[in-house]
Amino acid sequence: MKHIVIIHAGEGDELCRITLRDQSVAVRRTGFGADLTRARDLIIAADGQVDAIALEGLPTRLHLGDSARSYRPGQQLAAAARQTPVVDGAGIRPILERWAVSLSEQAQPGLFAQKRILMVPGLNHDGLRKGLERYAARVRYADLPIYLGLPALPGVESRRALALSAGPLLDRLNLSELKQLQGSTSVNHQRTAALFRWADILAGDLELIRAWAPAKLRHKTVVVDSVLQADLDDLRERGVSHVVALYDTLVAEPCPWRWSAAAIEALLAALRPHPEQPLSMDSYLDLLAHLDWTPRIHALQPEEAGLNRFAFVIHPLNTRFIHRHKWFGWTRYLPDRLVEPVAACFPPLYLGRIKGGISPTTGQRIEGHLITLGATPRQMMRHHPRFTYKRLLMAARMAERHNARIMGLGAFTSVVGDAGITVAHEADIAITSGNSLTVAATLEAAKQALTKMGASDLTRGRAMVIGATGSIGSVCARMLAQAMGDVVLVAVDPEKLITLKRQIEQETPTAHVTVAIHTAELVGSCDLIVTATSAFGQRIIDISQCKPGAVICDVARPPDISRAEAALRPDLLVIESGEVLIPGVSDMGYDIGLPPGTAYACLAETALLAMDGRFEDYTLGRNISMERVKEIYHLFKKHGFQLAGLRSFGAYINDEDVARRRALAAELVANPELFAHTRAEASAQLARLPRMAKGVRESLLTILLRNVRQRFDRAIVALVNRIRRTPPMQALPEELHR
Repeated sequence: MKHIVIIHAGEGDELCRITLRDQSVAVRRTGFGADLTRARDLIIAADGQVDAIALEGLPTRLHLGDSARSYRPGQQLAAAARQTPVVDGAGIRPILERWAVSLSEQAQPGLFAQKRILMVPGLNHDGLRKGLERYAARVRYADLPIYLGLPALPGVESRRALALSAGPLLDRLNLSELKQLQGSTSVNHQRTAALFRWADILAGDLELIRAWAPAKLRHKTVVVDSVLQADLDDLRERGVSHVVALYDTLVAEPCPWRWSAAAIEALLAALRPHPEQPLSMDSYLDLLAHLDWTPRIHALQPEEAGLNRFAFVIHPLNTRFIHRHKWFGWTRYLPDRLVEPVAACFPPLYLGRIKGGISPTTGQRIEGHLITLGATPRQMMRHHPRFTYKRLLMAARMAERHNARIMGLGAFTSVVGDAGITVAHEADIAITSGNSLTVAATLEAAKQALTKMGASDLTRGRAMVIGATGSIGSVCARMLAQAMGDVVLVAVDPEKLITLKRQIEQETPTAHVTVAIHTAELVGSCDLIVTATSAFGQRIIDISQCKPGAVICDVARPPDISRAEAALRPDLLVIESGEVLIPGVSDMGYDIGLPPGTAYACLAETALLAMDGRFEDYTLGRNISMERVKEIYHLFKKHGFQLAGLRSFGAYINDEDVARRRALAAELVANPELFAHTRAEASAQLARLPRMAKGVRESLLTILLRNVRQRFDRAIVALVNRIRRTPPMQALPEELHR
């Protein structure tokens, strides 16, 4: 049996027997009460009687930042032993801390991602700092405020300040100050309170953290060498969410003390196959390679244990959304032409939490975090895609800091550029546009609306998809071709239309597919019209020409169809794309423009993937897979998500409203003369409405150019008619007459 002794600066004498690498080790841990003479006597007594001696909390060297110093008291004690090796943990701590951080991140992905780290202390924890820096957003140090008594002013806790002050700090440290690392509890932590509030993760020494931290540490994560049950109880009471104990699982047997790097190094030194083998990093690496371990992660708050988190990015659809925010209400007194471009340059802003989501099938709980950009759709389209990518990547880092493992792109953030592909490639978090569930919810909502409007056999109907070559429009068209058999594809790119037509005819040979660049000639024959465009400042559809009782499903956000346009044909049913009820969620954490507990389908897809544990890039790009749409709809059913009631311009549609529209449509069908009059009157009123889409009016330049073109066309027509009425002159050649 191997024997080791752990000598520490406190009091007490404890014994424990453990098994490591299939060998039994008797461990004695004894204190010297900060008396160096007593410590020397303990080492001399153990010399030659045990296999290794650990100096716990009394290092032979001090390392802080880029500075290092020999610590004479520790070196003198280490030199007191003539036969038995004396170790202080420095031989394994750097590699063991970095390895432990990596194993912790593997065990719970996102645990350290983009977090704010406070080293308490950074002294002799360089490996821990380097390990966390690979994942963290920023690292600060509490050493200078603690040891030098400096106030936590900006810059004092930075690496640069540490580099300038570490040398003098190490020169003046003595045993009494080092003993603060061993558990001094009567300290004045007022000057460090702001640092602790700033941090997400407190890393270093447990006793120092407990001594200097404020009374409340809500939502903090603590990373330390080892913890006892009493430590966990105290930290739980203070609101700490997680504790990462780096070394506890290295030793299976319970012992009445916390394990330190010095104790672990002494164990490894004692277990060397050959006692004459040097105590080098290579020797330790060979021993560590045979250890199968993962740091123990304690979830202290029951409500956070097993919680899957997601994030979702929204943005203002127009300046009214900016005015509504509690921080920016004052912007309503400024001109919109100033507010809109300035807000577009803002960094992402955290809005709130979506709480309460739970699967009735599996019991998996979820929590969402809403993040907003400042740009309206118009501003996104005016800037280069990289402008939006940059802010989405900032949002992704913010999402990671809130422990989200997947982020959804809402509204125009999923339209700009390559529809999420670049963001997914550059971000460390999983990304989805949410368009797969948007398609599924849209088609389900359209089916319900057609049924309510009296369509008895959907296979006999005709559907039109405007914006058919877009990411949502194309897959809607492909699935409608399978469901209804007769589809009209409308888009501005003829070559893409032809490609899509061929794809649909190959997938569904029985489908009848018509392509068009304009809707005017075909809109009157369609029972269902789906608009999914990214157009601004133009009229997407001449609603006056629609078929009586037709259903228009407006997928675009902001919408393509205005309330004023829809009012011209009260026999039509204009609905929004299908909104979703997430089980357990009654409050979205922020007013997103929907009733309480109701989410856009793209947001619901992100929540659904989190609920199913699918932390992967899901719906990206403009080619949405029909298989993904079907799969997400299966998950939709599996986890008890439901389609919210049909809505039109923010209001739910009731049976009385549907009955009134059906009656009007039936009257128009039965009376062709009335329909012709209604259509002509609606057309005249529509001409007086401003052309717009997404709530954006047609630009003055476009109006001017259109008027000039119309006048030019009228002038040409008048000239041609005048020439035709003029008798031909004999002197002119016949070709000129023609």
